Amino acid sequence: MILALRIAIGLGGLLLLSLAFGFFTDPAASGADFGLVVEGAHGLTSARSDFTAFFGVGGACFIWGAWARRSDPLIIGAALMLVTLVGRIVSYVLHGGFEGYHLPMVVELVLGVLGILGARMLPDRT
Repeated sequence: MILALRIAIGLGGLLLLSLAFGFFTDPAASGADFGLVVEGAHGLTSARSDFTAFFGVGGACFIWGAWARRSDPLIIGAALMLVTLVGRIVSYVLHGGFEGYHLPMVVELVLGVLGILGARMLPDRT
């Protein structure tokens, strides 16, 4: 069970790191995948830096926490995902959904729950 949890958290971290890599290398295309129009130096700089930081730190926290069996980075990663989920829920209530809006919410929920479970179950308490 512990090994499966560590693998699932690690794979989630790799997913986030791949998103970070996409925003770092091609912010316009990655932004378009998120429904953003990234134009000009200001838009490219913001998308490249902000999204790379968000996904990169989240992914690194999940991988670090799963690898080292540490709760603190897993809590950070889970908090990032769950705060994002709350923002999506508020936006859904205020603005409605769009085609495919469920998938990112499911991913954020799953990663948030995995992070919390990992923070509770993985650290050695000996």
